[in-house]
Amino acid sequence: MANEKCNISSDLIRGNIDTIILRVLSKGDTYGYDIIKTITENSKGRYVLKEPSLYTSLKRLESQCCVKAYWGNESQGGRRKYYKITEIGQKIYRQSLMEWKVARQLIDELISEDGN
Repeated sequence: MANEKCNISSDLIRGNIDTIILRVLSKGDTYGYDIIKTITENSKGRYVLKEPSLYTSLKRLESQCCVKAYWGNESQGGRRKYYKITEIGQKIYRQSLMEWKVARQLIDELISEDGN
């Protein structure tokens, strides 16, 4: 089974999309398509965030003051809307990361076949 390609269920990731996006934005301001591209690259192609999910999450994060949107300069076509993580967003990201680490350890303990 080690050599089989394992596709990750989007259900397992869905509850963590905001944190994943905040992680990307913690590395610097960027725009929607680049967020999708970065997530795809970071997952080595095993997960592709769909555009509707991205923008739903960005709107939610913006309403929670975790990200701030602004328009960039025109370059090779139309203007791009950029997203920047706020100080609140940084705190939420760090908290979510800590919670994820605890949850991952607990889930490993609960579902591991060897009990380790």
